[in-house]
Amino acid sequence: MTIKEMESAVGSRRVSVLTYNVHSCVGADRKADPHRIADVIAATGADIVALQELDVGRRRTGGIDQAHVIASLLKMEAHFYPALHVVEEKYGDAIMTALPTTLMNAGPLPSVGEQRGALWVQVEFGSERLNVLNTHLGLRSFDRAAQIEALLGDDWIGNSVFQGHPSIVCGDLNAVPSSLAYRTLGQRFRDAQLSTGKKAGKTFPSRFPMLRLDHIFVSPHFDVTRCDVIATPNSSRSSDHLPLLAEVSRVA
Repeated sequence: MTIKEMESAVGSRRVSVLTYNVHSCVGADRKADPHRIADVIAATGADIVALQELDVGRRRTGGIDQAHVIASLLKMEAHFYPALHVVEEKYGDAIMTALPTTLMNAGPLPSVGEQRGALWVQVEFGSERLNVLNTHLGLRSFDRAAQIEALLGDDWIGNSVFQGHPSIVCGDLNAVPSSLAYRTLGQRFRDAQLSTGKKAGKTFPSRFPMLRLDHIFVSPHFDVTRCDVIATPNSSRSSDHLPLLAEVSRVA
């Protein structure tokens, strides 16, 4: 989708959001290839892209800035937050879009295991601003509980600025629908997959998906017109997760 087309979509109060754990751009063939990830994303036509597990300057993936490479290929701007930062090596999450954005917050979440973080940006959405929050929660249930509690606090979702705008919360929650983390967010937002009337698709592992770990939640300001797991030969090869795409329209 071109920038002009995206501006037209947003002007009509419709926007598409993709969440994707890219596994350091390492695919099933064990090759690190951010170009392949960019191809998967581009094929979806997503306006706003939330990515998890990006490597920036890490020796294990050739020392490149994966966030910059992918954003450049998509002709988007990237906001990147390194949840892990050791000397010159960084590992974390990003939000990318060609639409005008303002970074509102990026920071760590309480973590006993591997350090996790989140990003919150506001995207210009017609005549108003849209909150987009991207996160990657921990593997342990007690970590996820603390992280969700933090996200509901004053620095993030509980912030008065956040509360005043339509919102999308997405990412790899490492949480199935029966989990406390998922259910807690579900009390504040609607699961985009469940809002379409279709059977919800699973996102992990990409070759033989068995778990629904990646989620897009929306505030009541939106109708969900589409929400699909992107299961193609290329997406199945490119990461250990499948991307999830939601198209939403602003309720009049």
